[in-house]
Amino acid sequence: MLSITELIVTRGVHLSQVAGMVLFLLPDILTFALPAVTLMSVLVAFLRLSADSEIIAMKSSGISLYQMLPPVIFFSLAAFMACLAITAFAAPWGNRSFKDLLFKIAETKADLGIKERIFCEPFDNLVFYVNNFSREERVLKDVFVVDRRDEEMTNTIVSDEARIIMRPAERTITLLFMRGTIFLVEKNLEGSRTIKFNTYALNIGLKDVLADLASRKKAPHELSVGQLFDQLKSTPETEKKYSRIMRELFEKLSIPLAVFFMGIIGVPLGAQIRGRVRSTGIGVSLIVFSLFYLFLMIIRGVCSTGVLSPALGVWIPDLFLIVSAIVLLRRASNERPIHLLPRLFFGGNKPEN
Repeated sequence: MLSITELIVTRGVHLSQVAGMVLFLLPDILTFALPAVTLMSVLVAFLRLSADSEIIAMKSSGISLYQMLPPVIFFSLAAFMACLAITAFAAPWGNRSFKDLLFKIAETKADLGIKERIFCEPFDNLVFYVNNFSREERVLKDVFVVDRRDEEMTNTIVSDEARIIMRPAERTITLLFMRGTIFLVEKNLEGSRTIKFNTYALNIGLKDVLADLASRKKAPHELSVGQLFDQLKSTPETEKKYSRIMRELFEKLSIPLAVFFMGIIGVPLGAQIRGRVRSTGIGVSLIVFSLFYLFLMIIRGVCSTGVLSPALGVWIPDLFLIVSAIVLLRRASNERPIHLLPRLFFGGNKPEN
């Protein structure tokens, strides 16, 4: 959101475009939020039942905690299916559309940001001065460009003419200079070169619009399941990209499974916690989810480096949730207190002899 705000404040992006960015980012946000929301929903519901002594009443009528699970399983399955649809279809669509919108913003900045006979900087570290600019044909006459994007060298381009060529598939804008000279000066001023050319292409990628939101190539999280399989076949196993594609592919199933098991874990936690219904439930849910998310990020980082195979690593958080769900359900069903968090939150007396 800070990066999007920067687009509004410093780059004059229209609010309708910002609304489109937020819309396209929503599937990714929902993927992140669904495990926490599912856990919180089940936990608060059972916490309310516990606070109203409804669980005690049901147990007195011969209904065990396991017999209360079917509605939770149905709800968790619905959340699982929703998350599966989002990770497989909606999230790749949203990420692709987000990058396409950034490219349109870059295209607009190229058309409107370059002005005749005025020094202007439509893109970061690219200063333009043109004597004449035909927006219909996208042709620039008598062009002067200073390119400071290279950390070690400043390139100054002087050309008779340049054309703006849009490349939507590659999400780049190419400035094709004709008949000119490039002056290359090292940043420490220890060396310089002069190059004359007939044609010279200068590429402007989405990273020049907003570096931390965009890249010139499609990232794995922008690809559908079929595209991921295609890239997996064409990428050597020795490359780090192979591990990242594998991780992304398996996570399209492992994260929805995590949503399902988060819902199951909410049953024993909600049945055992005591305290204010809503505030306590939300607090415990956020703590549990934060621990899971931290665990997931550590495993994700290890898998991306290739140290641990993604085929094995991405399932470790799910295995942790499965074991936790079984242990917590058994303890709650046997009326044994859960001591994962301070006693302040948990109740439950040991069964009488």
